[in-house]
Amino acid sequence: MPKSSSPSEQASTAPCRGRPRAFDRDSALGIAMRVFWRKGYSATSISDLTEAIGIGSTSLYAAFGSKDALYAEALQHYACQHAPKIWSGFASAKTARGAVEALLSDSAAVLGKGADDPAGCMVALSAAGDEGNAELGAKVRAARDEGLGVLRERLTKAPPEELPAGITPDALARYVMAVQGGMSLQARDGAGKAELQAIADAAMALWDCGAKGGGDA
Repeated sequence: MPKSSSPSEQASTAPCRGRPRAFDRDSALGIAMRVFWRKGYSATSISDLTEAIGIGSTSLYAAFGSKDALYAEALQHYACQHAPKIWSGFASAKTARGAVEALLSDSAAVLGKGADDPAGCMVALSAAGDEGNAELGAKVRAARDEGLGVLRERLTKAPPEELPAGITPDALARYVMAVQGGMSLQARDGAGKAELQAIADAAMALWDCGAKGGGDA
């Protein structure tokens, strides 16, 4: 990108129609993330991306390297922008039950289609690994495993009386992540916040049915 000229140089050399706006890489990344999120890796073409961002393919490759590299960066951008909305209540909850309830309730609030964002979770819905790209598939699985690992660790450290009887922390963590993943699919198919919250409430009711003593949320 050319160096910016000084104000005096701009006054003497800028054409009357004005200079084009500078390329905003972060904004372009956010746009690309939403295109991938909505259409998936395989169904998204370079022309889809350039049209949405408003740049040519040469500029796209110069900024991001390749479609694969852009998708990988978009996944990381998604994690930075959206994961805190889903996991912050989980992290601050005082009990295991409270943590799980916060995770599912916050997921219900976030996963429904927003003004700018597609419905569902980009990571949960990604099929990049089944679309001919093993490297990107591994990144997606690693992102999913990270969430499962955080949940499993929290449940493993919880006092036994906080957990439903007869279920291992690993099985319980996988169950919760399965519920959250199902909520993501339901959201993509049109379920709204209230319907997603009903799923979260049902999951917690089942938790309470098997709890030894529960624990205040």
